[in-house]
Amino acid sequence: MPALTKLQQNRRVVQDFTVNSLAGIPGPFARLVYLASLRDLSSGRYEHQGLVALYPEEAVQQALELCHEQIFERILEMPLEKQLEDLRNCLAAMEGGLPAVVSHWRQLEPYRVLLPENAQGYLKELFFSNLRALLEILHEQCNPSHSDA
Repeated sequence: MPALTKLQQNRRVVQDFTVNSLAGIPGPFARLVYLASLRDLSSGRYEHQGLVALYPEEAVQQALELCHEQIFERILEMPLEKQLEDLRNCLAAMEGGLPAVVSHWRQLEPYRVLLPENAQGYLKELFFSNLRALLEILHEQCNPSHSDA
């Protein structure tokens, strides 16, 4: 397949995924969590049956990888106040409620699997540093009595 045709096909996959899957997910952190959930942790391959039914598997892989990288980078470009607000909304929507999820994320660091596979090392460290700081802020907000001690 000629390179231009592959590029056009990948663009269609990205557009399809963005319009039909990501558009319904509120906020960049929730989208990052969703994209990471599509990736098999053993192989690094993304699994999306709806897209694979319509497009070649390799085009789906490339498109999902690109979307994952773009959302990750978009989060890092956001001011920390916006990251805090978006992370709060994302975690509050998870099962167990905000205080329990914040506690779990602080202890077990499940956010480490959210990164795109090819993220640069310094961006990974920035993301982890930001997440740890944001989780501490959320922890203090969820447990105000601890901050008075």
